[in-house]
Amino acid sequence: MTSTNPPLFTPFKLGPLALSNRIMVSPMCQYSAVDGVPNDWHSQHYSALSLSGSGLLCFEATHTSSIGRISPGCLGLWNDAQEMAFKSLLATLRALQPMPPKMMVQIAHAGRKGSSNPPWKGGQLIAPNEAGGWQPVGPSAAPHKAEEAPPTALSEADLDDIRTQFIQSALRAVRAGFDAIELHAAHGYLLHQFLSPVANKRTDLYGGSLENRMRLPLEILRAVRAAVPAHIAVGMRVSATDWMEHLDEPSWTLMQSIELIKRAKAFGCDFVDVSTGGISPLQKIEIKPAYQLPYATAVKLACELPVISVGMITEPQQANAIIANGEADMVALARALLWNPRWGWHAAAELGATVAAVPQYGRSLPAGKNKVFGDLPFGMR
Repeated sequence: MTSTNPPLFTPFKLGPLALSNRIMVSPMCQYSAVDGVPNDWHSQHYSALSLSGSGLLCFEATHTSSIGRISPGCLGLWNDAQEMAFKSLLATLRALQPMPPKMMVQIAHAGRKGSSNPPWKGGQLIAPNEAGGWQPVGPSAAPHKAEEAPPTALSEADLDDIRTQFIQSALRAVRAGFDAIELHAAHGYLLHQFLSPVANKRTDLYGGSLENRMRLPLEILRAVRAAVPAHIAVGMRVSATDWMEHLDEPSWTLMQSIELIKRAKAFGCDFVDVSTGGISPLQKIEIKPAYQLPYATAVKLACELPVISVGMITEPQQANAIIANGEADMVALARALLWNPRWGWHAAAELGATVAAVPQYGRSLPAGKNKVFGDLPFGMR
């Protein structure tokens, strides 16, 4: 990396974690595990993404218990077999190249959105008495969709178990070799369910007021931060809005998100990954390029914490401008990287930047782009 690189390709520190550039591979569920264990599909999937030119690769939602999964095919970190498989996979990814991206895992619990089919099978709820199904849980006995059976409301004793599960999964992530942990408090999954009055109808210390609704996510953040070593970056993904303002009922909003992140920062949160939505099918999202960026920028200005923005960020000039303008500190790409797993290389070529490369692919550069990989020497006998 050189000082002449454009903003997208400048180094950045995510808490204690030094990154080579501002590009993150966003977590993308693959629904392809068996008993929560990564397999050959994950090996090829993450191998390709590790060669994308990104500075940070975030693994998909990885769950704290079997009933915390979104689907029967979701990854987990609640037993030794899963931990050892992740450890082996990370070692393989790091052996592929001289300067691999840093590796982060998103630790999650699906709550009432659990026991679901994968998207290509319709995504609908699997009943507990059907093959592959289980009884979902949530902050309240309020279903995600009106026509679905309600989840089981978690007791305060159950919440003790949930906290312990997050801590144990975080410790397994550290032992497996991850550099960073992102706690999933977005997209309508369990921690977001506690935050949002759309899903949280409790009347105890974990429901009602904003203070109470923030309690469990902040308890888990504080406990995970205390449990893992200081060199591990710990942050959160949040949905900055429920996109439910059109309805005459309380919902999760940007101002509440800002209050949450201010509290999280005080508890040692190193960064926030700002997304939106997911709590209800009644949401109305205004889709357009970088449609979630204004929320990330608002959080960045109010909280003075490293902010990652995600959502229809697809073009190199667009991504570079976001960093240059100070609207976010990093950009996360998802589907754009599935379509073009060398997005970072192509972005470097377009913007006149340098990225770390594997020597085996050095001769792939188009004419006139020989500086993209720096000073890799090539010669033929």
